[in-house]
Amino acid sequence: MQHNQVVVIPFRREELTLDVWATRAGIHPVLAQRFVEFGLVHSVRQEDQILFFDAAEIPRLRMINRLREVLGINLAGVEVVLNLLDKLRALQRENESLRCTFLRR
Repeated sequence: MQHNQVVVIPFRREELTLDVWATRAGIHPVLAQRFVEFGLVHSVRQEDQILFFDAAEIPRLRMINRLREVLGINLAGVEVVLNLLDKLRALQRENESLRCTFLRR
């Protein structure tokens, strides 16, 4: 009889300082700071005066910048677009869940 061992590896998100986070997103750290101040993105923690951000949020940071630069949307408009996209994703997840439930019957 063969025994398999299950190893649980805790998920640890990559946390980056504002400068590194902005650089990886391809934008200037001062611009990233503006997005934070406007409430479009949020830090995951703060240590002394240093903010840390989730590396998984880099695509969101890029999207914010793209909406501004390419489409010319101001920050208030970007906030509206992001909120609508978040709601759309939530509705898509709910729709998929309902579809799976319906198909199981």
